Amino acid sequence: MSTRSWTAPTSWWRAVAALLVLLAVVCLVVWSDRQAASTEEQAATGATAAATAPTSTPQAEAVVETDAEPVKVRPVQLVIPALDLDTRLITLGVEKDRTVQVPSDPDRAGWFRRGPAPGALGSSVILGHVDSVDGPAVFSGLSELTPGAQITVRLDDGSDVSFTVHSVRTYANEDFPARKVYGSHGRSELNLVTCGGVYDADRGGYQSNVVVNARRT
Repeated sequence: MSTRSWTAPTSWWRAVAALLVLLAVVCLVVWSDRQAASTEEQAATGATAAATAPTSTPQAEAVVETDAEPVKVRPVQLVIPALDLDTRLITLGVEKDRTVQVPSDPDRAGWFRRGPAPGALGSSVILGHVDSVDGPAVFSGLSELTPGAQITVRLDDGSDVSFTVHSVRTYANEDFPARKVYGSHGRSELNLVTCGGVYDADRGGYQSNVVVNARRT
C-alpha cells in the first residue's frame, strides 16, 4: 500500500460536492415489500466520489475510476465486542456503473478492496446493511457505538489489527463526507458505514448515513 499523499484539485472536490447534492448517497437496506423493496485517495491518477440513489436494490456512494495499489493482506473477520458482533467479511469491488458494491447478504459486512487494508496507511472502509425485510442486519447497532469502543479486524495472514472508535456521526445523504470517509489523512483509519436516520420510502429509503470512524490502536 502506497504511503504517498495526494491532494485533489479544488475543482475535483467541487464536482464531488455537486454530485452529492444532486444524488442520494448510500442507503444500505435490502428493499422488497417496503418499496418493491475512494478509497485511499488514489495516487497520481486519483478517483472520483459521487452518489447514486437506490432503486430496487441498494447502491453505494463512491464511484471509483482506478484501482488502488494491490494489497498484500485482506481482512477476513470483524469483531466489535460492544455490539456482540463477530462476522466474516466479504470483499467488495465496484459495479459495472462504477458504484461501490454492497453485501448481498444482510448478515455480512464487506471490505471495499479499492482502499487500503485495515492497518495500512489511509482510510479502510467496511460497509454493511442496517436492516432487511427479515429484521435487523449486521450493522443494526452501529449507531450505538461510543468513542473508546474497541474494534478488531483479522487479516488473512492470521494477524489482528486493533482500532479504537474516535467518532460516531450521522450525516444527511446530501452532506455525506466522501472525502473524509474514503480519503487518506496521514494515519491508519477504519470507517464503518451503514444507513441511518429517518426511513422515507417516498424519498428512496433512509435519509442519512451512520459513519463510525476508528483509529488504529
